[in-house]
Amino acid sequence: MHRRAFLQASSASIAMAPALPAAIEMPARTLGKTGMKVSRFTLGGYHMRVGGVQSGIGIIHRAIDLGVTHFDSARGYHGGDSDATYGRALAGGLRQRVILMSKSNKRDEASAMAELEETLRDMKTDYLDLWACHEVGSMEEVDAIFASNGAARAFRKAKQQGKVRHIGFTGHRDPEVHLRMMRETDQWETVQLPINLVDPHYLSFLEGVLPEARRRGMGVIAMKSNAMGTIRQKGIATIEECVRFTLSQEPDTLVSGVETIAQLEQNAGIVKDFHPMTKEEQDALLSRTKRSETGVGVERYKKPAAGARHTPAPLGDEYRDGADRHIVAV
Repeated sequence: MHRRAFLQASSASIAMAPALPAAIEMPARTLGKTGMKVSRFTLGGYHMRVGGVQSGIGIIHRAIDLGVTHFDSARGYHGGDSDATYGRALAGGLRQRVILMSKSNKRDEASAMAELEETLRDMKTDYLDLWACHEVGSMEEVDAIFASNGAARAFRKAKQQGKVRHIGFTGHRDPEVHLRMMRETDQWETVQLPINLVDPHYLSFLEGVLPEARRRGMGVIAMKSNAMGTIRQKGIATIEECVRFTLSQEPDTLVSGVETIAQLEQNAGIVKDFHPMTKEEQDALLSRTKRSETGVGVERYKKPAAGARHTPAPLGDEYRDGADRHIVAV
């Protein structure tokens, strides 16, 4: 092929190529009664740091380019290094362009406040937009959180002091625990919970928690749309079906874990191109997934049925997804 013909063909190919994800606006929604407008894609704070600090910084910067405004972290991710990676990535004025979230799994006031100070130091910021009580999974933990010296006091105090703008909680083990966290106080402004296409078949957060969260006006942060990778790995559904189903339940945002810029661009592109499932599509999908494996064999993070034998996932597997890590919420 002559050079001119080659250049003409190349130009035509570029013109016919799909628009880059950055060229399409990222959908956004108000995060419940916080009033904050967040992107429907939230960058998960664990996975972005798996490849190291520089990789994490690159993923964060590319996410901002793609229109992501909501960024997740937790003090426990990588021994605090996820918080620190955000601190480095958001220097130079980028902090003011994002809604920054971190979490603490400490259950007493003093320890939670100490962790918050560490997070603020490492994130190089004076405040968090959202601070969440992390991974609440048992009634005993709820008892500790609301004890006279419990972590609930730390979350109230931090908000009063202006160190955090809004507060919430997260968890994935037992929907009854979520409901009790809500009944104990109306201080929580957001809730993070698993929403996926096998959840309705066992200890359903979608059926048991989501309606109450909405009734209370809480911001809804979805996670585990792919059940930590298990739904895809077991051939229960495709990634696109996982994401479409989760977003069709109308959460305000979906936390997605990515370890490379390529995964980020793919996942952000799926969210940008999202079209809600009809009720008929959802019913057909749930009918199909009900015939597949359900329960803790798929959703390893949930409480096993009484009397059932269950080997908990090894420490760290909560955030790991085998070979396939596309659209996996932490």
